[in-house]
Amino acid sequence: MKRLIGLSLFFLVVLTSSRLDAQIEMDSLSNDLRLSSLPYYNYGRGLGVTSKDSLFQMNLRFRMQNRASYHHLPEEDADEMEAKVRRLRLRFDGYLGNPKFLYAIQLSFATDDLGELQENEERFNVIRDAVFMYRPNQHWNFIFGQTKLPGNRQRVNSSGALQLTDRTINNATFNIDRDFGLQLHYIKDYENQFSYNFKTALSTGRGRNFPNRFEAGGAVTAKAELFPFGVFKKDGRYFEGDLLREEQFKMMISGAYHYNNNALRNRGQLGLDLFEAATIYSSFVDVMFKYQGFAGMFAYMNRSAPEVFSLHPENQENPRFIVVGEGYDAQLSYVFPSNYEFIARFSQQRMESQIKNLRPSSNEMAIGLTRYFWEHAFKLQMELSRREFQPANKNSFEEYYIRFQVEIGI
Repeated sequence: MKRLIGLSLFFLVVLTSSRLDAQIEMDSLSNDLRLSSLPYYNYGRGLGVTSKDSLFQMNLRFRMQNRASYHHLPEEDADEMEAKVRRLRLRFDGYLGNPKFLYAIQLSFATDDLGELQENEERFNVIRDAVFMYRPNQHWNFIFGQTKLPGNRQRVNSSGALQLTDRTINNATFNIDRDFGLQLHYIKDYENQFSYNFKTALSTGRGRNFPNRFEAGGAVTAKAELFPFGVFKKDGRYFEGDLLREEQFKMMISGAYHYNNNALRNRGQLGLDLFEAATIYSSFVDVMFKYQGFAGMFAYMNRSAPEVFSLHPENQENPRFIVVGEGYDAQLSYVFPSNYEFIARFSQQRMESQIKNLRPSSNEMAIGLTRYFWEHAFKLQMELSRREFQPANKNSFEEYYIRFQVEIGI
């Protein structure tokens, strides 16, 4: 534990010693910050090319996350170090022929960012997003291809727009991630009056880059977002923290429901392959507010299934199971005028009784310090986290980690 505290102080000195001036200009948000809200983005970000006749436009962007971590595992009496490129992304977006016809492509290259492969599959899984969009006016968006489903808020956020170095344990367990299909968004945004968005999706339910033909089924997702006092500045629903210091109190309340019929993995679009197709239900509730540098977020996630266990036809002694349960997240932060930000987060995760012996419930507490140089596009982050596991048949145990991360992109 002394070693952990020592490393914490070291990273704290590194993070607070810099004196670069931040430039708060949110037209240059992190590169894939608004992917989930396409086509609401500006062409002023990244490196743009427009044809002479203005019938073609392409924007090129990149971002990377480099991190170093120290893990303390008391139960195993072990310490671990980790240093790696966590994410490396390229993105291309623009329009063809008419600004109403848009496209977006995002590729990933870091080893941990390639996504989950099917069993016995050795292909590289570099495609994260590949979508065509039709925007007839400012209210309607039609999206066809592979991208994030309109699920929980933190998953919809870019990983580059987070206040801490990664998403919560509940997001990692219960989110519905990306899928291929058709989405329809209806947007009614106003600056200082009640606003609302409705988003729906019909998708395969198989997840990102599923390569094979499959039994008919599919997934349906529906989401509603409400803004009682008007929308956040510069699409602030899609980045964490009140970097723009909202002068008036702003809030978002959202709820989403997801039905996946004939799912083939134990977390829907993600996870281990099941021995037989299953039906999975997921629900999400999110609340977020921002006001004069303060930001708060609350999330609830749930997954359920009529049949939790999936039995192998020839060996029923080691069944696979759907990860069913629920989780809560609460996060509070304040960004100082100097563009340092302090963040605290608590997460609680509870597994259903059927699988408690196979997967323990857990809690996680995390605190973080971030220094913004160029909003979320260039920042230094430090995080200290403690996670407690609560197995059903033995005593609880804890893990700690401290992580330092640099995010940079255009």
